[in-house]
Amino acid sequence: MLAPPAKKTSLAESEATMKIGIVGSGFVGATAAYALVMRGVGREIVLVDKALPRAEAEADDILHAVPFAHPLEVRAGDFPDLKGSQLVILAAGVGQQPGESRLALLARNAAVFSDIVPKILRYAPEAVLVVATNPVDVMTHVAATLAERLGLPRSRVLGSGTTLDTARFRAMLGQHLGIDAHHVHAYVLGEHGDTEVLTWSLVNVGGLPLDHFAATTGICLSEEVRQRIDHEVRDAAQMIIAGKGATYYGVASALARIASAVLGDQRAMLTVSSQTDAIAGVEQVTLSLPRLVGGAGVLTEFPPPLNADEERALQHSARTIRDATDSLSGAF
Repeated sequence: MLAPPAKKTSLAESEATMKIGIVGSGFVGATAAYALVMRGVGREIVLVDKALPRAEAEADDILHAVPFAHPLEVRAGDFPDLKGSQLVILAAGVGQQPGESRLALLARNAAVFSDIVPKILRYAPEAVLVVATNPVDVMTHVAATLAERLGLPRSRVLGSGTTLDTARFRAMLGQHLGIDAHHVHAYVLGEHGDTEVLTWSLVNVGGLPLDHFAATTGICLSEEVRQRIDHEVRDAAQMIIAGKGATYYGVASALARIASAVLGDQRAMLTVSSQTDAIAGVEQVTLSLPRLVGGAGVLTEFPPPLNADEERALQHSARTIRDATDSLSGAF
């Protein structure tokens, strides 16, 4: 059942609650703050990082962009400064060390979240938590589990999931079709990672099924073309990291979009990561599906009708995430 829209508030009331916290001031956290300023999302942004000088420097640098964008307050702080935050982005975590296994990295990041999630909720007990730390589906599960123990409903914890992958899919399709990507409706589901599922059967362009649009315009959409686009979407992060060492503009923009949907109670359809009771035969797994996002976080989900190949691929993706989550048993 859909949750009702949030009660309408006055401009003064809404501005008073439009405070966003960002825990972790590395590339992703700082760029997310910049993207929020450029979009004009929120009224106050607080950057929290264990390295306070880094948070202060990033906050000052972003604050200096405010006169060219939107009137927001941007500052550094500590966990008590998150008090009153309507939304908190979690971009904190540790990097993988040479020779370190993925499981060991997961355990170390779970330990980081075990420390920071209770601190966040001590001062912002009703905030919606948006997880950006990778592997984002597993870390969203960790954050939701920790938050639920402290009384926050799981629906108020979501991950950026495949929001960025969906944008990549739409951007590359738009480029191939010669049309503004805003008119391309396509979804990437499952894991934000190697097993993600590009749902070609659901794609429409301006309300027209993809194959019909391609046939009408004479644009080639052969299996070779589809495989190329699939590769470009699936391996985008690796290609970007190989060229410049990290990805942050795309995911920061995705985080700003999610924040806008939450703070404005927009009831937007986004492929965020959240726990679902069962999908493709896998139970209690945290992954991305089209979900309605508003002021209370995830309002409901819409498992789409997939063809047989996509359903099998989604099942594989869900099992991959569930296996990774199970491997952390007892670690947080």
